Amino acid sequence: MLVSVAEKGLTGKKAEKLLDDVGITVNKNTIPFDPEKPFVTSGIRLGTPAVTTRGMREGEMDEIAGIIASVLERPEDEVVMEAARARVAGLVERFPLYPGL
Repeated sequence: MLVSVAEKGLTGKKAEKLLDDVGITVNKNTIPFDPEKPFVTSGIRLGTPAVTTRGMREGEMDEIAGIIASVLERPEDEVVMEAARARVAGLVERFPLYPGL
């Protein structure tokens, strides 16, 4: 899914970095009629294979969406960023990539 982050005053490049800093991997991506250059972009691309491989379902997708929204809403707020990191760590702990190892 492609999501424009321009309304938040962000570029895809900045959003990609912010989310990576809290442990969520997305890719900057151009959106239709994107005014930004391809190296910068106005959007991000979200996918589900990494989370479904871990066994996450709808409830966890809602949690991830909430984390993403909080980071993109308040990108300069270190309290929000720390809380996002903790929430991501909790999900990763509950859904290890290789259970039993």
